[in-house]
Amino acid sequence: MVGQAVAYMAPGSFAEYTVVPARVAIPVPGLKPEYLTLLVSGTTAYISLKELGGLSEGKKVLVTAAAGGTGQFAVQLAKKAKCHVIGTCSSAEKSAFLKSVGCDRPINYNTEHVGTVLRQEYPQGVDVVYESVGGAMFDLAVDALATRGRLIVIGFVSGYQTPTGLSPVKAGTLPAKLLKKSASVQGFFLNHYLPEFRGAMDHLLKMYAGGELVCEVDTGGLSAEGRFTGLESVFRAVDYMYMRKNTGKIVVELPPSVNSKL
Repeated sequence: MVGQAVAYMAPGSFAEYTVVPARVAIPVPGLKPEYLTLLVSGTTAYISLKELGGLSEGKKVLVTAAAGGTGQFAVQLAKKAKCHVIGTCSSAEKSAFLKSVGCDRPINYNTEHVGTVLRQEYPQGVDVVYESVGGAMFDLAVDALATRGRLIVIGFVSGYQTPTGLSPVKAGTLPAKLLKKSASVQGFFLNHYLPEFRGAMDHLLKMYAGGELVCEVDTGGLSAEGRFTGLESVFRAVDYMYMRKNTGKIVVELPPSVNSKL
């Protein structure tokens, strides 16, 4: 229908105009950046926790990068399942945000050691980990798993900027750690769960419309150079993310009348 607001996922999306097949256009209620947060970040959290997390009341769930684009949804969905949620973040402001969306125990890793907190406050371990950082944080998460715990890998942002790209993975002591606890590690990539995508998106849209879900958007208002407006701001927005400055999903706005400087 002409005039219907839609969203889409496709290569080449850093563009002012694009043409996509109608079958990949996803109707959304309006032109709000909050709907963009649900498209990948929200559905990744919803589907992965539903299909792989085995959430149930009372389970302890650790979310890394919990105040980020997808972490914010993992926190809220785990709370909806009546779980106890622990979330890692990098500032007092992000810790306050996490508390506002229901996180039971935010951990600011710049003022507290994540491993120490988990060992002292959760000696029996955590049942589910929603992990997107990788590196040392992944190792801490593995060590924190409870017996029969599940670790879901949805990303590893700490490894995205290495000069040589992805480094070879060495299992090291991981097999022994998993065996000792009958624990598991499983990757999740949204493209492999496309049959579940539409249902997840519909459910999240209903939750948002009903006031059951916070979709935090960061348009760069607190960045040194101001809001992310126009395609020329994409580079700043990506750097802003790697500097761990964002709270919620970063969105670059295109002005109503396109006047790009590129």
